[in-house]
Amino acid sequence: MIKSIHIAAKDLRSEFRTKQMLNSMFIFSLLVIVIFSIALGELLSQPDIIENLAPGILWIAFVFAGTLGLSRAFGSEMDNGCLEGLKLCPVDRGAIYTGKTISSAVVMVLVELLTIPVFVVLFNYEISGFAGLALVIFLGTLGFVVVGTLLSALTVNTRAREIMLPILLLPLIIPILIPTVMATGKLLADGDISTIYTELRLLLVYDLVFFAVGHLVFEFTIQE
Repeated sequence: MIKSIHIAAKDLRSEFRTKQMLNSMFIFSLLVIVIFSIALGELLSQPDIIENLAPGILWIAFVFAGTLGLSRAFGSEMDNGCLEGLKLCPVDRGAIYTGKTISSAVVMVLVELLTIPVFVVLFNYEISGFAGLALVIFLGTLGFVVVGTLLSALTVNTRAREIMLPILLLPLIIPILIPTVMATGKLLADGDISTIYTELRLLLVYDLVFFAVGHLVFEFTIQE
């Protein structure tokens, strides 16, 4: 685990030095929120309709921005010629996968933390139940990143990796998007965490199963 944290810290230091991906992901997420707020401008005064649309809009922004970030999780290593060095490191390949998952999750959560206030302002929304919402966003983001990191490693050697990643990723994250959006909608409506126990169990099981699978098969995904 210590080696995974070192790999994640290396990635985060590199990212925070330039903030290239963080800025790109936030701007992309911001654009999605702004476009939806303009398109639904006439409906913003109708809370019932916005309550039904808001969870989907929020997670569309998160997923699009997250996909953009995941495409660079291993792409930057490949472009800088560091992927071979990373594979030659005397660490278990699973540690590399865990480290990459941690760094991608941290960047995505930061983008989400920046996006939510913009969403609240533009949609004139009042969010209650912050603890429950934070838990759902964390579990949903973790599941998304767990699968996305594995597929990013799988597609990094392909010629059209920016296209292949979303094609492979989006069908696989549907099982986690459904309970995530449903739980987000319930929390935004009444803020009662007791109404989302089923969704939380599904998210937890999904995260654990796909993390275990990713950890086991990662070694084969980065082989030539």
